Amino acid sequence: MIISTDPPYYDNVPYADLSDFFYVWLRHSLKPVLPELFATVAVPKSDELVAFAYRHDGKETAETFFLNGMTRAMHRLAEQAHPAFPVTIYYAFKQSEQDAEVGTTSTGWDTFLAAVIAAGFGISGTWPMRTEGDNRQRGVGSNALASSIVLVCRPRTADAPTATRREFVAALKAELPVALAHLQRGNIAPVDLAQAAIGPGMAVYTRYAKVLDAEGKPLSVREALALINQILDEALAEQEGDFDADSRWALTWFEQSGFDEGEYGVAEQLSKSKNTSVAGMVEAGIVESKRGKVRLLRPEELPADWDPATDPRLTAWEVVHQLIRVLASGGEGAAAGLVAKLGAKAEIARELAYRLYTLCERKKRAADALAYNGLVQSWPEIVRLARGGGQPRAEQGALFGETED
Repeated sequence: MIISTDPPYYDNVPYADLSDFFYVWLRHSLKPVLPELFATVAVPKSDELVAFAYRHDGKETAETFFLNGMTRAMHRLAEQAHPAFPVTIYYAFKQSEQDAEVGTTSTGWDTFLAAVIAAGFGISGTWPMRTEGDNRQRGVGSNALASSIVLVCRPRTADAPTATRREFVAALKAELPVALAHLQRGNIAPVDLAQAAIGPGMAVYTRYAKVLDAEGKPLSVREALALINQILDEALAEQEGDFDADSRWALTWFEQSGFDEGEYGVAEQLSKSKNTSVAGMVEAGIVESKRGKVRLLRPEELPADWDPATDPRLTAWEVVHQLIRVLASGGEGAAAGLVAKLGAKAEIARELAYRLYTLCERKKRAADALAYNGLVQSWPEIVRLARGGGQPRAEQGALFGETED
């Protein structure tokens, strides 16, 4: 049997509760036909495989219920799956928890992955699949996931080796940056990046029978996820080396202050470590410095007549924010005109947008994060328009050549 499934997402959606809206009408009309199916007044909820605390005796009991139920389900999948084909599992659950001890994690992800691993599966690959529409109600004005992450699972080999935490981290540092670059070339939305990177990271983790810490205790899935997110962040930070000095300063300042004002002395001191100066960045058109205060200019404050061909101090920071300004005011066609002028210099803007989105997520700056995520999601169409002279896609013609009267 070839299996491809989309399981419940921990505590994301109470489908049984939502079903009550329809069940009452179906019961009214179909109970005489299917009396056993509509025997209850409302939809049965106790057996639904989700981790809602209000249905159990608190959060821990709900988590245990989900883990045990999902483990049994995964065992059945492993038993029924054809040995020649992998099992593919869709999962769309956003990591959003901060654990002071281990870092960024997600109870929804680590509980689900623990069940997958306990069933004897190893993760051999992942890829994000665009399954969510941009105009759905949940996605409008929010950083909701645009994709489901497809986990490709195969039974773990019986002779899988044991590794130390150090060996696991070394393997992550060697393989995760390569996987990250692959995901970025595929133009994955920044909002989906952390989720998609779980796959390559867990592929390393599940190739071992166990990963042991310094005390000889098995490294939990939660701890492994935190390490994967930490090394993902390090890999994104390493990409900063490709940016110019002004943009590296702006990144550090943005992480600390966003677009808010800060002290001139702090800004100037930071600029020395980045081999630039506040005066130079004012000249570059990315910073305002007045009355002992310094701040980054917002996209809407940048000059509308900007021409990269005549800019004597072109920065990746200005490229990104000019593109955001033009995209917001004139759409993808206008942004394509700017990309055409930038040529090869435009590509670095996408890398910077990924990094800026990550910083915004960490600092809970949702409005700014949306702008960077939107730029990356629009990038393929912007580039296509830039190469095609800004011509929009041809609309599909009528099937039989009809014409409107």
